[in-house]
Amino acid sequence: MASRFSRIMRGGPSRLFGHTRDTTALLRDYLVQETVDPVRTLGRYVLWGTLGSFFVGAGALMLLVGLLRLLQGETSAFHGNLSWVPYLIVTLVATVLRIVTGPARRRRPKPVKESQ
Repeated sequence: MASRFSRIMRGGPSRLFGHTRDTTALLRDYLVQETVDPVRTLGRYVLWGTLGSFFVGAGALMLLVGLLRLLQGETSAFHGNLSWVPYLIVTLVATVLRIVTGPARRRRPKPVKESQ
């Protein structure tokens, strides 16, 4: 260990500062590579995921409003005292779709295949 230090010090303080500068540059580049770059990549995933979620949600909302307007305008069965039924139907459709495609789908146990 002493021989390595003496070899570094042979060039004087300027050589020692050169090694220090190289070491700090290497450390800085490593920290940027291991922290900043993954955070940037994660930020892109979060941005595109958020935008995608927003547009899928807006599209689903538009489809549900379209279904409501279809039930209200094209059917003559839901007039007078039954005007609340289209709202109930659309709410049930939205709830069933949420259960089938949402987090509950991941929690449902998969059916066990019977071996023959």
